Amino acid sequence: MRVRRSANLILFVVDASWSMAVAERMEATKGAIMSLLTDAYQRRDRVGLIVFNKNDAKLVLPPTNSVQLAKDALVDVAVGGKTPLSAGLMMAYDVFRKESYTHPDVIPMMILLTDGAGNVSLSDLPPQQEAHRIAQLIRDENVRSVVINMEHAAFDQGLAQLLADNLDAPCHSLADLRADTLYQTVIDEME
Repeated sequence: MRVRRSANLILFVVDASWSMAVAERMEATKGAIMSLLTDAYQRRDRVGLIVFNKNDAKLVLPPTNSVQLAKDALVDVAVGGKTPLSAGLMMAYDVFRKESYTHPDVIPMMILLTDGAGNVSLSDLPPQQEAHRIAQLIRDENVRSVVINMEHAAFDQGLAQLLADNLDAPCHSLADLRADTLYQTVIDEME
């Protein structure tokens, strides 16, 4: 009897607010998503992408195993603006909740690319506190997460690590961000 491997749902949640590294960041992310999708197609996994900036979050790529859909969605991701970290996390939480009803056997995983510094709230809580609360909700849904710290080492205030702590997730640095290493990081965390 063959044991059927559970499918993964890998949701990328990417901070696209303005920063020096943002173009490089998006390229690395796009590269990793395309690699993961190609792999996912063979593994029966699905991949999605949420991008947050300005005042809200967008589900740029609803969970899919279509390489073509992903390519199309990734062509034109706008960057710049404020950092609505909470909105990005809340949307991820909603996507995972919805997926758990429609695909209960799927193993959820979030890849969060951020410096951990939110500056837009959904409620009257301070942005960081609110983001940490939502991170705990995601953790409590048994979503495995990996945080990729987008902050340059020289300016790092430890905010991405704090967020990772609230998610109970490993936190990798910007140096891990070339597409091939990001892809490998995700694959390693899935084992």
